[in-house]
Amino acid sequence: QLQASGGGLVQAGGSLRLSCAASGRTFSSSYAMGWFRQAPGKEREFVAAISWSGGRPYYGDSVKGRFTISKDNSKNTVYLQMDSLKPEDTAVYYCAADQDPYGGRSIRNIDYWGKGTQVTVSS
Repeated sequence: QLQASGGGLVQAGGSLRLSCAASGRTFSSSYAMGWFRQAPGKEREFVAAISWSGGRPYYGDSVKGRFTISKDNSKNTVYLQMDSLKPEDTAVYYCAADQDPYGGRSIRNIDYWGKGTQVTVSS
């Protein structure tokens, strides 16, 4: 089970940190963890991904330089630090797990989805 939290309302230029706690199963080093988001009337899009085993993180073009994905293996938790937020970042954010340790970036390859957390950025 994946549980995302940390969403809320923030003004443009502000920051939020989302957390994704994995429980009920062991998402071992063979998994990649990803964050996706879906704005009203739009398709779900890739935001960021990282492997439990390490390696470089990946980011969607629209968030590069502003968002940072990280993980705490001891807590089985993945984080998404969101800085310099823009109104267009408003969306429901989902964490996800991909059994491909180098994946986590393609919606069709995601094996587990968490419930989303709402992020609203006001102008």
